[in-house]
Amino acid sequence: MALSGALTLTDLNDFITPSQLCIKPVETTNGMTPAKEAGSAVTEIRIDSSGSYYEVSPSQSQKKLEHAQISLNDCLACSGCITSAESVLITLQSHIEVLSFLASNEGKALPVISIAPQSLASLATSLSASNAYTPITPHQILQRVRRFCKVVLGFKYVFDTTFARHISLKEHVKEFEERRSREAAKGNLGVGNQIEGHLPMLASSCPGWICYAEKAHPEILPFISRTKSPQQAMGTLVKRWLGERWERKPNEIYHVTVMPCYDKKLEASREDFFDNIYSTRDVDCVITTGELDLMMRDKGWDLSASVEEENMLEDEDVIFPELLQHPGSSSGSYLQTIIDHITQTWPTCLELTTRTIRNTDFEEYTLQEAEGGNVIFRGAKCYGFKNLQNVVRKVGKEKGVRVGSGAAGKLSGRAVVRRERKGVRSNSEGDRGYDYVEVMACPGGCVNGGGQLKPPSDVDGEGHESERKESGGGEQAKWGNREWSRRVEETYWRSGTRKDAYRPPIPPMTPPSEADILALAILGQGLNFRTNYRAVESDVIGLAVKW
Repeated sequence: MALSGALTLTDLNDFITPSQLCIKPVETTNGMTPAKEAGSAVTEIRIDSSGSYYEVSPSQSQKKLEHAQISLNDCLACSGCITSAESVLITLQSHIEVLSFLASNEGKALPVISIAPQSLASLATSLSASNAYTPITPHQILQRVRRFCKVVLGFKYVFDTTFARHISLKEHVKEFEERRSREAAKGNLGVGNQIEGHLPMLASSCPGWICYAEKAHPEILPFISRTKSPQQAMGTLVKRWLGERWERKPNEIYHVTVMPCYDKKLEASREDFFDNIYSTRDVDCVITTGELDLMMRDKGWDLSASVEEENMLEDEDVIFPELLQHPGSSSGSYLQTIIDHITQTWPTCLELTTRTIRNTDFEEYTLQEAEGGNVIFRGAKCYGFKNLQNVVRKVGKEKGVRVGSGAAGKLSGRAVVRRERKGVRSNSEGDRGYDYVEVMACPGGCVNGGGQLKPPSDVDGEGHESERKESGGGEQAKWGNREWSRRVEETYWRSGTRKDAYRPPIPPMTPPSEADILALAILGQGLNFRTNYRAVESDVIGLAVKW
């Protein structure tokens, strides 16, 4: 089993770890069930100090058992829990696998790597921490990583994923309008038992949230957006749109992504993103920010050293507009994009108000007409599983959906809904429910993903400078460091090469027309940027997962 050295258990205070149901059954090698001796007792399993498992018979004889191998598909097929992927044994998604493939490729497949902006921000913040007078920008990091990936590793193309996010956001808005139209028609007809594809629409870019919904709350699946995440949209762009441009079949391209979250490895392995014709995935391998950093260290690459590409106006290999900034959140700006769309298309002037529910990870946004005060839209930003479960209960209550039955309820993605009287809405305008929710499993959002670089040991969890430990490097640092997340967030919004080019989270900004023109052209070619979800039913009875 080839495991990444960066794949370690971490101290996560708001992530869900494997439950007691995360067990792969023992399999017999000959397909036969061993016969039990008359009067024999049940054997027991013992664990020695080294962690080895032994089957002990009543006569005290013992037999050493082989370790179970848990693959990605085993994990996705399990309905016992949703895991923070740091604690999942992942055998096919690691930087070791990437290095092995590149070493044996011999020009057979075209190697391409795509990097998330949150990963660039994490790398830049880590470098800037050692030199506060010269902050590093994501643009500089992208160029340095590009040189490393091309010259040292042998990748042909290096992209960032912000243009794929631009595609996803446009498709997201289109889907929201489709749902809003169906919701309006449902209200006019007074139909209360048809919720498939209606509002509220819940964001779909977080794979941890998707796995949780599929396994624990399949009744919520009809509300989740079908739009692909930026990672998977990038997979479609690379293997389909660019593949045709390069005259390459999908299986003749090896596509790697760098992500801030281990759960992205699970997302890439979903069967929905596997091409049965060419026997290839849209994203062949996912590595985390920490794994990329480890690769550069192992290869002796100095990320603090500048490269000539940093000062070039244009790179000849750049195909998509790079490092596009979408105002809103550092987790994709989904909610803000919906708000901007409504504001720009509504015939009258609208006012936006925000309200913090418990903390900055749970905020409500309301759009209402400046004259009259009619509420036009209500949305929320919800990060972290504690807040996420509150939103699930709230949506269920507002829509009359029975929440909490789990996959064992065998709903298969269809919700159980209380019927409404014809012509009567379940919520008055004065108590309007959510129209949209931006959902992320990680507290603090994607910049605080489990695959990001740890903070230096001289920054404690409350944001205070403390004495640097001799261990250095943040190896003993704790995840969930608010001050460090704030620094990564600030770096994320720092554009260009100017030191003072910090961009606040919600600026009045219009995406570049070049990106819009290219995105609309690609979306008009019939490529599929949507996916599906399904309930994962449990075959284990009598055990429940406690959150």
